[in-house]
Amino acid sequence: MTSDIELSRGTELRPLAEIAADAGIRAEHLEPYGRAVAKVSLDAVGELADRPRARYVVVSAITPTPLGEGKTTTTIGLGQAFRHIGRRGVIAIRQPSMGPTFGIKGGAAGGGHSQVVPMEAVNLHLTGDLHAVTAAHNLLAAMLDNHLHKGNASDLDRFSITWRRVLDGCDRDLRRIVTGCGGRADGIPRETGFDITAASEVMAVLALSTSVADLRARLGRIVVGYDREGGPVTAERIKAAGAMCVLLLEAIKPNLMQTMEHTPAFVHCGPFGNIAHGNSSVVADLLGIHCGDYLVTEAGFGADMGAERFFNIKCRSSGLVPDAAVVVATVRALKAHSGNHRVVAGRPLPEAMCRENPDEVLAGAANLRRQLANVRAHGVTPVVAVNAFPDDFASELRAVLAVAAEEGVRAAVTHHVAKGGIGAADLATAVEEACTDGSSPEGSSTFHPLYDDALPLADKIETVARRMYGADGIDLSPLARRQLADYERCGFGALPVCIAKTHLSLTADPTRTGAPTGWRLPVREVRASAGAGFVYPICGDMRTMPGLSSSPAAEHIDIGPDGEIVGLS
Repeated sequence: MTSDIELSRGTELRPLAEIAADAGIRAEHLEPYGRAVAKVSLDAVGELADRPRARYVVVSAITPTPLGEGKTTTTIGLGQAFRHIGRRGVIAIRQPSMGPTFGIKGGAAGGGHSQVVPMEAVNLHLTGDLHAVTAAHNLLAAMLDNHLHKGNASDLDRFSITWRRVLDGCDRDLRRIVTGCGGRADGIPRETGFDITAASEVMAVLALSTSVADLRARLGRIVVGYDREGGPVTAERIKAAGAMCVLLLEAIKPNLMQTMEHTPAFVHCGPFGNIAHGNSSVVADLLGIHCGDYLVTEAGFGADMGAERFFNIKCRSSGLVPDAAVVVATVRALKAHSGNHRVVAGRPLPEAMCRENPDEVLAGAANLRRQLANVRAHGVTPVVAVNAFPDDFASELRAVLAVAAEEGVRAAVTHHVAKGGIGAADLATAVEEACTDGSSPEGSSTFHPLYDDALPLADKIETVARRMYGADGIDLSPLARRQLADYERCGFGALPVCIAKTHLSLTADPTRTGAPTGWRLPVREVRASAGAGFVYPICGDMRTMPGLSSSPAAEHIDIGPDGEIVGLS
């Protein structure tokens, strides 16, 4: 079987100037990084503003298994498929972090015949945006520690410091550390730690900024801790925001690439899908929305997480209104949601799960129904994409389509991994109908956020918990109650919420599959990302610095005899 990297290398790339021209971007706005990647000047956003607006489609999914269900490949395949029905597609996806690339997940360039190419460029550094985020974040950490060392003019309470350091990798040994060890000249000793760069608030800020001026303002609002009277101490207050912005001047420019079928692809920003909002950049969407007939973007994890944040956080920042949402489902994931099987990343599927059993698919379909309801709760029309695998049984695929029919939504079985864009042509047709046909059973999309800005923070959390997750309510710890009161006192009450919980369940318990009822969401603490513009409640045990597995992908990545990279997936 031909590997993804071999398929990628077999693709003949078109000159990026031609890809840009197809999207209406003049060559003067391109800043090449080799032959396969180019930065796009933000001037192009303003220049294209008078062009017609594309239909805006977000790709989400049912609650994923540890194996992943193919949102990125579906996004790419759908973008390619529009050409096969006479439309121009453009895609916007996140940049992969090198932590997962060298860890258990692998890269995020797509798969099979639905990839952004070359996949080595996507998965290994790209244009260095994540390193710029790392540098800007750690500059603030260094300025903060120097501020303490040089007299602490802001009266920062060092026991209230929330700002840690970041690294674009998986390294569990750095989760908790002590800095400032040694003599007086080596700083003030204190406990801190490292997060993965994708979890940095700077990454979330970069992804949500609409311009350099907006980026600069957001960086200044980042809260690093609190003074002894409880007031927020910001990056602006310790005079770090300006230099941070300078480090990000290139990183804010979207990266232009192409798919295997030469569909324009913006690959930009990669905020963590649990702690942050898990969507690619606003500036890429502001550009791509005028570059074709359909702009397809991806939201991390299930519709209860990535899509909810897309609707309530990203769309608030961009001002863009979605026309439809694709909910990706697989037979194997729905079987997992029946509760009859335990799926573990890196291990073969349970033998019983591989047997033909449409009834088990139907048993797990409660999760699909919940995620469709989550999309509809925002006034957006859903479409089901059944991402087919070669060993799926026809009866099981029909079972998924039957569930979609019962829910009154369009659906299509897709074979984009095996066949490329033509394998998703039926999905493209269904998405076009959902975007343009107001006579469908669910009606045309009339987008609205889930909650009003003026709603108290606790009520926003409860709204998401009840309407997105199916909880009976929330249980705030005493600490969380105090923090919410403090954030509203500090002026953060109008911000949206970004609930940090496991992506493997609608609940805060990763072992609970399907669509559980009769439970409450426990909120143990709440943190503010004032620069990014959201408050994030933490529910359950969240890891912001992953560790490596017993057999990480890095063990298999090397240079072959011909000098080419091998083992990258």
